[in-house]
Amino acid sequence: MKKIRTALVGYGSVAEKMHAPLISVCDDLELVAVVERNGERSKEKYPEIQIFKSLEDLLKADAADLIVIVTPNEFHFHYAKMALEAGKHVVVDKPVTVHPSETKILHQLAKEKGKILSVFQNRRWDGDIQTIRKLLQEETLGRIVHFESHFDRFRPHLADNWREKDVPGNGITYDLGTHLIDQTVMLFGKPKWVYAEILKQRKGAVADDFFDITLMYEGMKTRLTASVMVNAPLPKFLVLGEKGSYVKYGLDVQEKAFKAGEIPEGPNWGLENAEAWGTLHLENASIPYPTERGDYRYFYQNIADAIFGKAELKVKIEEAISVLEIIEAAFQSNREGRRIAL
Repeated sequence: MKKIRTALVGYGSVAEKMHAPLISVCDDLELVAVVERNGERSKEKYPEIQIFKSLEDLLKADAADLIVIVTPNEFHFHYAKMALEAGKHVVVDKPVTVHPSETKILHQLAKEKGKILSVFQNRRWDGDIQTIRKLLQEETLGRIVHFESHFDRFRPHLADNWREKDVPGNGITYDLGTHLIDQTVMLFGKPKWVYAEILKQRKGAVADDFFDITLMYEGMKTRLTASVMVNAPLPKFLVLGEKGSYVKYGLDVQEKAFKAGEIPEGPNWGLENAEAWGTLHLENASIPYPTERGDYRYFYQNIADAIFGKAELKVKIEEAISVLEIIEAAFQSNREGRRIAL
């Protein structure tokens, strides 16, 4: 079976450090082209690829079968629609679009064309969230009453990138919030209502840089929060149940490895050192609990398997629509100062 010809649209840091390496190690994918408007930087690492100056040129050349869109959020809808209309499979970096109405149009178009459409929710394969899935499946903590997820950083100074400028889809809620909400919906489904506080805490900020979002379920509260003004250790996850609690500090090890230029290969990829494991607090004991292996490679292997008809998509576009509806409800809640029912 031939490898699936794959092209990247955009070659910023996320495309270079994460998407390209993941595609290159997937046995069923072949990175054959990159759309770079300025320069040919991708050829330094991938000298055999073709460079195109626009998505239009790439599609006209029929150079790839799978198009991976890694551009600023405001262009996701237009580029994904163009690629689907050309009969291509499409993966879009999260969020798939800025508005759920746009994603619904893409979803219908993908169905009409018989093509795969998915969104890069790699953090479903973080080691910590996989560990929590295991705890929930085994009912180690009993009935869950509270789930808390943080994604905190210390970046007190404004950066010169599009996420912090006055453009559609900017800010931390569309960035990190998309991940935290997706993980929560994966674990617990769609919530009953949303309440949110979304702020601009740094001087001169035009994009949101803090959120605290409550998603309420029957008998369980989830709290999702992220800030760029945290310079102290706070839990990444806190899960409270009738039989005990689980607390985890620190980020998944894969992002740091990608930023260091490591290739996602080998038996130790995604494994966390024992001193970083979370702690399981039960009635009569508190014990370190091993973190499951994190492995973003599963995402692209699943895309390939779905294209070949060997597996169902793990990240379905219906789930992406739910995430965007929750984000819209969160912004509405912040504006109006009230709970928004879903």
